Amino acid sequence: MSIKLTDAAEFFKKEQHQIDAWEWLQGQIHPSVLETFELKYRAKPTPLPTHSNTWEGVYAAAKEAGAKFPECVCAQWALESGWGKHFSGTWNAFGLKGSGSTVNTQEFINGKWITIQAGFIDFPDLTTCVHYLVDRWYKDFGRFKGVNRATSRNECAQLLVKEGYATDPDYSTKLIQIMDRQLQNSGGKQDSKDPHNNNFNPWSPFSYKITPHITYGELTLNQEKRRFTKQYQCDTAKELCLFLEKVRTNFGNKPLIITSASRPEPINTQVGGAKNSEHTYDAPSKGAIDFYVEGIDTYTVQSWCDAKWPYSLGYGAPKGFVHLGIREGKPRVRWDY
Repeated sequence: MSIKLTDAAEFFKKEQHQIDAWEWLQGQIHPSVLETFELKYRAKPTPLPTHSNTWEGVYAAAKEAGAKFPECVCAQWALESGWGKHFSGTWNAFGLKGSGSTVNTQEFINGKWITIQAGFIDFPDLTTCVHYLVDRWYKDFGRFKGVNRATSRNECAQLLVKEGYATDPDYSTKLIQIMDRQLQNSGGKQDSKDPHNNNFNPWSPFSYKITPHITYGELTLNQEKRRFTKQYQCDTAKELCLFLEKVRTNFGNKPLIITSASRPEPINTQVGGAKNSEHTYDAPSKGAIDFYVEGIDTYTVQSWCDAKWPYSLGYGAPKGFVHLGIREGKPRVRWDY
């Protein structure tokens, strides 16, 4: 089997037989090939895009890097870094060992947990760290077969343990539990679709379309601090969005503009929201969306919704919006602002 030059370069220790081999090889290569190699070797690499320190950001970075199951990378990020709060080295979210920062770490050795000091690689940003992980553990690397060979996300997690990524015997189980909880579906077999698209859940990307014309990001202003944390919040939001699609259709498919939706505390109080506001989505069957239809008189939209919506409605037309809401028990409620 022929040697890979990248492997030869990695293990070069300036021993005489290695120097002789490299000098011999250089003499066999045409000068024009060496010139092209020099240009490529010295070329400044294209900067990697910066992704946020969130499940969504890690998922995007892992998918970009070539992970077959980027959700498994996300689960590793969540488990290893406490959901992005604690890094081993600078931007090291996966406990990747090497020269850099020296910190205490827990290892499961000879049947028990012990604390040791170890060196962890420092990275310039999270995206670089994710690419490093994917390149060395998910893809084939040198003589190592990457875990991208798995046929399901569960098998991917199991292969990480089999290949020696972690000493924790329960590591794969923990990853699987995180993925199942966040994606709200089983990972026992490969799904050709993006697992985030199987249903609307708290960790769906903000670009996720809850209904054909309304995205998750419109309800949260694309802010992580407004993201839903419970599945029942997503279910309530979807019920509201389905009615808004009817509003949109009734008024000639004019653009529907959402001005306020998810406002968890303390955001609701900070923006002057009412105490126990429906916008907090803090209980099952409780939620609200304020909106208007572009180019349509808001009083007209409000009147139509008043006749068609069976639950909570705030007459916000004087302020330029309609408040569409639901509260616990789903009573019919109307009020003025």
